[in-house]
Amino acid sequence: MRVFFDPSAFVKRYVSEAGTDAVLVWCDRATEIGLSGIALPEIISAFCRLRRQARINDTQYRQLKSLLLADIEDAILCDLTPAVLAQAVSSLETNVPRGMDAIHIGSAVALKADVFISADQRQRDAAARAGLRVEAV
Repeated sequence: MRVFFDPSAFVKRYVSEAGTDAVLVWCDRATEIGLSGIALPEIISAFCRLRRQARINDTQYRQLKSLLLADIEDAILCDLTPAVLAQAVSSLETNVPRGMDAIHIGSAVALKADVFISADQRQRDAAARAGLRVEAV
């Protein structure tokens, strides 16, 4: 099963918070994990924010980053193609997701994801309207 994760969900793989258990279950169920090419900087941004807030220290930051980079090697990354951008624009014109959220939806559609995992309700609503099966975490 190809499981596509929005960064709002995938970060829960590394940081224990509400939804972490569900993300770990979805990761175990997945035969392929899909991510947008922009997911890496978004997740690193979340790690940096946690470090600035002193919720993690420098050593923990480096460990999380290392784990993420190892996982990314095995994931299917979707580039920003004309098809992804067209789907993102369509999502923006017919829904109310943020711009980056629409790119993740476009990426999931392009990758023909079996399920789209997100922690964001507006994004899940837009993804469902784009024809994706959505799950909340």
